[in-house]
Amino acid sequence: MQSFTAVPSRVSKRLSFKAILLASAMLAAAGAQVEAAPLAAETPADPTEIDSVVIVANRNDAAQAQLKAATAVSVLSAEDLEHTAVHNVAEALGMMPSVNVMNTGSSFFGGIDGASRGEGMFVSIRGLNAEFNVNMINGVTVAQGMPYSRQVQLSLLPPSGLHTIVLNKTSTADMDGDAIGGTVDFRTPSAFDFRDGFNGSVTASGRLESRARDYGDEGLGGGLSAEWAHRFGPDQTFGLYASAFYDKRNYANSEMAGVMAATNDGGWSYLVRDAAGNSYPGLDPEKNITQTGLNVGVSNGYTERWGGNFTLEWRPGDTLTAYLRGSYAFAKTEQNSTLSQFVSASKSYKETVAGSGRYNLSVDAISTRVWYETNPEEADLGTLQLGADKTLGAWTLSPQIFYSEGDNDRPNHIEASVRINQSDRYNNGSNRALGGLSIGYSDDLPRPLFTQAIYDDLNNANTALLARRAGQLTEQFSGQEKYGFKFDAKRVFEGGSLQWIKLGGKYVDSHRRVTNRDWTNDHFANLLGQGGVTWQSLGIATSYYDQVFPGEYTWRVPKVNHQALVDYFYKYKTAASFDTCGSDFTNNMNCNTQKGDEAVASLYATANYSFGDVEVVPGLRYEHTKIDNTYWVIPSTSGAAEQTGFWSFNSTEYNEVLPSVFVTWRPNDATVYRGSVWTSYTRPAFIQLAGGERRQTGDDGKVTITRGNPDLKPIRAINLDLSGEWSSGKGGYAMFGGFYKHLSNYMYDNGSSSVNSDHYAEDGKTTVYVPTNGGDGDVYGLELQLRQKFTELPGLLSGLGAGVNVTRQWTSVDLGDGVDNRIQNAPDWVADAQLFYQKGGFSLDVIYHYTGAYVASYDVLGTAADGWDNLWVRPLRSVDLHVGYAFDNGLKVDLSVANLLKDYSYWSHIGEHSLALSDVVDSGRTTLLTVKKTF
Repeated sequence: MQSFTAVPSRVSKRLSFKAILLASAMLAAAGAQVEAAPLAAETPADPTEIDSVVIVANRNDAAQAQLKAATAVSVLSAEDLEHTAVHNVAEALGMMPSVNVMNTGSSFFGGIDGASRGEGMFVSIRGLNAEFNVNMINGVTVAQGMPYSRQVQLSLLPPSGLHTIVLNKTSTADMDGDAIGGTVDFRTPSAFDFRDGFNGSVTASGRLESRARDYGDEGLGGGLSAEWAHRFGPDQTFGLYASAFYDKRNYANSEMAGVMAATNDGGWSYLVRDAAGNSYPGLDPEKNITQTGLNVGVSNGYTERWGGNFTLEWRPGDTLTAYLRGSYAFAKTEQNSTLSQFVSASKSYKETVAGSGRYNLSVDAISTRVWYETNPEEADLGTLQLGADKTLGAWTLSPQIFYSEGDNDRPNHIEASVRINQSDRYNNGSNRALGGLSIGYSDDLPRPLFTQAIYDDLNNANTALLARRAGQLTEQFSGQEKYGFKFDAKRVFEGGSLQWIKLGGKYVDSHRRVTNRDWTNDHFANLLGQGGVTWQSLGIATSYYDQVFPGEYTWRVPKVNHQALVDYFYKYKTAASFDTCGSDFTNNMNCNTQKGDEAVASLYATANYSFGDVEVVPGLRYEHTKIDNTYWVIPSTSGAAEQTGFWSFNSTEYNEVLPSVFVTWRPNDATVYRGSVWTSYTRPAFIQLAGGERRQTGDDGKVTITRGNPDLKPIRAINLDLSGEWSSGKGGYAMFGGFYKHLSNYMYDNGSSSVNSDHYAEDGKTTVYVPTNGGDGDVYGLELQLRQKFTELPGLLSGLGAGVNVTRQWTSVDLGDGVDNRIQNAPDWVADAQLFYQKGGFSLDVIYHYTGAYVASYDVLGTAADGWDNLWVRPLRSVDLHVGYAFDNGLKVDLSVANLLKDYSYWSHIGEHSLALSDVVDSGRTTLLTVKKTF
């Protein structure tokens, strides 16, 4: 009997979740139809009480909120979010200290494939990658839908609908313990956060992407959003807030993919090597490498997002608040990349002087190709919570139930190619002869050394190159559901040093599922029974972009008819096309499927002691984690037919005790000093705990097993934080702080590949390869934040102001081989400088962003024990501009420009001090015009 897992119905799941949210919102709206009592002016909740879920309207309130907060936080106000042309909240977080925005990740977001979308996707905080952070919406920890990590893709959330973003730099005992980097809370308002009983706004926007215009595409986009807040019922005790958004972005970005060519097609070499193939002794490997092949192309498509938020609150008196909150965001992306390929098909090495042992590189033949690949995505993220805060004498009781779902699906990735050396039953193509070096360099970029024949092949690829396969298609579905409840109880004391105690517990149950399946069709010539088939003759590509990378690489590249390729794929798809892991149908259905259930139960206790101007908050948290994984095992024997696999299971448990102590000294209302010591941890990715198992039996009877490792330890951290904050009372604010983190059992994001793969002997004939924990690591950092509005200057000059935040980080970690490396995605410097002007209704902002160099991946060529071949991301700089005017009638117009000077949005390279093997993305400038009407 066959055993397989059906492809999950994401559409039905999304519809069911959206139906829950819609039903909740409709019930709330129905209640809002109750006739409202006469309205009295009412002051909203104090915006400086950042520990509550309230909004912060402007930058001055944000600075005061940071100063008054119980712990170290950074706050982005609604005003900050409106004065920017960022694509999403990941990019908005880049305006905060210690935050590095990354426009690439792992899996199908990895490398230049993700970066060529031209937008931020993930963030690292205080030197720790995205999986070390906790992400929340209105205090609810969101589901993690990524297939091979615990990251949350923040690019699917637009800035609209979010009024405040709070970054908690430390974790108290009443917060989730699995945040080593930081906890980010995206907050939406309630009707009680507005002064008037009825509020609403409508915002329309238009967007222009300059790089798409360089290709002759329109590059236009836009959006529409609305929000509505209403207090109603007896004595205005009910409040309903709802918002909705829709936007679409059309893009076309340039990419030069040298790292991709090096890792996928062997497109690199040492210029001089020894007889064993190593870099010649005495030469610096980074100065001795060269590109031998190159991919250059265009990545175009669109991202379409929609969703909304709602909050229904009931405040019948000072002692009770009950609420129902929901949020949902959906993003659909079409990304189609067409890459012109200059592939080094044959390399040789000639000894310069007989007996010298020095061998010089010669690239003897080039395969000219065009590769078309898509990177589609459907992602969603939703939350729903029901809770209350009830005060009974000295006690405040806060029960809550919650639910979150997140999906990151790649529903129909397809790829195809044409090449000069296509060989099948009807074609016997050959490569183009070359000889000598194939690449030169100018302006730090590689330049192919073309012959006329090679140039003509690439410039006329639609007719000069032969079609290969009738498509290869991959479907990947990944998602998580998370639900649970929590209960907090706080008791306030009077007349002594003990101010309050707080006790609570939380239970979270989550279910994760990842499935990946693949189909590969035969060659076009074999299917059609004739040779000489081209994309032009098939109708797959009949026109060109005039320049493959405008301004740098000037030959043409095909414009691919995506639907024509898809139609061919399904026309020629057969049962034999299904080849995820081999030829066995059951194995192909299940081999890349993983299911995991994770239950986390926690208890905590914390207290606040006051000694004059000093507060001391000790705390203790305990978390128990139980993870049950299901994965597919494929046995195989040398020389035998493929064997059908079977399901296997493993489980992991963690018990973490997390003590903490926080000390705060407030010598006056304008000054605060903070110090804290706290502990935290991060659980390993599911794929590392229980990746699919492969068993290979050799002719000698010896067995090799590759699988996940349920015995992996969590990454643990001891954290120290010191800071001081000052307010001048005249528009000035300053913060200076330092932090330190000591890590143990370090693991990094490695996509679907094992981290620190190691092996051990299970018995005399069995060797097992599993991922392992690394060693210890350290993160040191200094943060500086300054802001001053020069209100005392005369006349119009009183609207001037300036701000800056700078973070300096030092990181070091043992990956498990005893060699110190920089921690992944931890830049040495992160900085923002802002010059602003606000007077009357007019506002102007000029913002400079800088991110220093950082390591993105380790040992990408697999050749360097000393780590010289790590993948680095080059320092990035950009300038943003905003100008706006708010009229007295509630109309507000804003014009924002991101990346005003058109700096490259991504530049990675192999080797810290070499640009020879690089990936580069040019996504140009983004201009956003918004018109908002408030009523």
